[in-house]
Amino acid sequence: MESNRHAAFEIQHEPNERSTIQLRGDWLLRSERPTARQMLQELMASDTHTNWAFDCCDLGAWDSALMMTLARVYQAGRDAGHSIDTSGLPDAVQELLELSQAVPEAAVEEPVKSNAGLNEKVGVWTLDTLAGISRYTHFMGQLILDVGSVLRGRTPFRFREFWILIQQAGVQALPIVALLSFLTGLIIAFIGIIQLQKFAADIYVADLVGLVMTRELAAVMTGVIMAGRTGAAYAAQIGSMRVNEEVDALKTFGIEPVAFLALPRVLALVLMMPLLTILSNVISIAGGMVVSVSISSLTFSTYINETIRAVALTDVFVGVFKSLFFGVIIAFAGCYRGLHCGKDAAAVGRATTSAVVTAITWIVIVDAVFAVIFHILGI
Repeated sequence: MESNRHAAFEIQHEPNERSTIQLRGDWLLRSERPTARQMLQELMASDTHTNWAFDCCDLGAWDSALMMTLARVYQAGRDAGHSIDTSGLPDAVQELLELSQAVPEAAVEEPVKSNAGLNEKVGVWTLDTLAGISRYTHFMGQLILDVGSVLRGRTPFRFREFWILIQQAGVQALPIVALLSFLTGLIIAFIGIIQLQKFAADIYVADLVGLVMTRELAAVMTGVIMAGRTGAAYAAQIGSMRVNEEVDALKTFGIEPVAFLALPRVLALVLMMPLLTILSNVISIAGGMVVSVSISSLTFSTYINETIRAVALTDVFVGVFKSLFFGVIIAFAGCYRGLHCGKDAAAVGRATTSAVVTAITWIVIVDAVFAVIFHILGI
């Protein structure tokens, strides 16, 4: 008979198709003990015994060493279809075994096999597209409901963080927007004035820069910059919170993640985009003026007067109006991808990339749609 201090086990195969595992001695990490493989080999020796039970009458001290062994035996028995009775184990061990089985396995999407037929691939793509549209619609609806809840005072709004987001999306974005706007106006003016000089029409370079920037490029370019800068940051920030299970913690405390994380970011970017677009208009026109005065006979006053004559307030309002929608698109894409990214480090990178690509794609599409609408309306 084994000493009470040495870990050991014995399998009793009973005639009623029941195998009892008798545990003896001290099952401690610092001492030698039988392995789960040894226990399973003896248990599997009789294929007819489908019911397993435990007997701990002679069990001494134990720690996680016992738990690791029993957890492997328990899982292997369950996978093999055996019925396992844990009532003979100490209460603490039973609770830990139940807890170890309570966490479900992570769901892994099965990739489409390379040898799948065309119909199968089209079907999978269609189902994924419909599921994506459903998630987008749910997110948008939740965002709209949260806006109404904030306006009615039912959901607290964190103004302190909101002003920080305003600063990040506005003031801190001014240098990059100003630099690229100046260079864009400079390039358009340089290319335009070389062609216009052939017809002695240097003066119309002011019309070209002013109209192109105010109606189209200022809003689009600012949107692309903010998609790569702020939209990506939103996706990375929220995605990292999801990986660290901070989003799950918010849900546990009864806090809606969309209202807590997405809504302030969407409002901040929507408010800042028109201001950044107006700044882009002014800086780009100044860049065009620098080139025009430098390489032609135009003067500063002539260029400014021609710009005022060519560019109407309607043109400015068109660009500013579109920038509001671009701000919604950028913030929406960033927050959505962040909240729906996976829970590993690689998923954050994929979410960030997807947010930028999605935002830029929809900015171009929406700009084209507005161009057709404004043409039909004669604006």
